[in-house]
Amino acid sequence: MYSKAAIKPGEVQTYDDLANPRLKGKVCVRSGSHPYNLSLMASIIAHQGEDRAEAWARGMVANFARAPKGGDTDQIKAVAAGECGVALSNSYYVARLMRSTKPEDVEVMEKVGIVWPNQATTGTHINVSGGGMLKTAPHKEAAVKFLEYLASDDAQRYFADGNNEWPVVDSVKVNNPALEALGKFKADSLPIAKLAMYQVKAQMILARAGFK
Repeated sequence: MYSKAAIKPGEVQTYDDLANPRLKGKVCVRSGSHPYNLSLMASIIAHQGEDRAEAWARGMVANFARAPKGGDTDQIKAVAAGECGVALSNSYYVARLMRSTKPEDVEVMEKVGIVWPNQATTGTHINVSGGGMLKTAPHKEAAVKFLEYLASDDAQRYFADGNNEWPVVDSVKVNNPALEALGKFKADSLPIAKLAMYQVKAQMILARAGFK
């Protein structure tokens, strides 16, 4: 998310751009210990290695407009208010504001622009809503049926239309004007297991960088 009044979209085409000194004092973000940011950092470690990931984190910290705080909606509103020039947000928070009819939300979205990062390289980082079954689950058959339901067209359509998330099943057709307005994008194809592998390392690097 970027401020249309303060930032040109060409300045924030990649995650690396957020650590560029030209954005000093302009970046807003939520806590480095939040799963969203741990997952993003894990993807950067997987793609670029630990040293470059830490350099990125330190660059981000140097560019903070304020100490990390609040949720994704807070970051978007801070951009609209001019508190920062650019912020990270999960897309469904954006879509929620886009679908709102409240005058204050409409005004926020008029001031904010949207960029899908890393479209020319690895693709935009993806967070997921997922489920699994424990080996010790007492009702395995029911658990499997529930997971199968979550992957069904009906449930996937519910996630997309109800919570503004993209369906994981490609064939599912959605009826969500905000998702349609956000358009198609290249997604990072890193396996979720890869992100899990680097979660602890991600937290250590963010802590060393002062990304609290």
